Amino acid sequence: MLNVLYIVAAWLVREVIIKAAVFAALYALLVLFMPLVWNYASSFVGTSSLTGLFNAVPDGVYWGLYAMGCDVGMPLVISAYVSRFLIRRLPVVG
Repeated sequence: MLNVLYIVAAWLVREVIIKAAVFAALYALLVLFMPLVWNYASSFVGTSSLTGLFNAVPDGVYWGLYAMGCDVGMPLVISAYVSRFLIRRLPVVG
């Protein structure tokens, strides 16, 4: 009976606790380093060209995009692709 408890405890440590610690460390690293990366990259990314591009689009196109729900759907699709890209790059998960 004691042998079964050792097996269960070893499984618990191997499958649950170690993976939870690894994922917590990855999450902490992302939370700490993403603002630093964003501040560094924001100096290279300009919004003036995007503003000019959106000013050149006619109002009818905007109406069609809003009617199709692109104002909600496009950010969802972009964030899903970014999440998929990041998850596939994790060596533990991917």
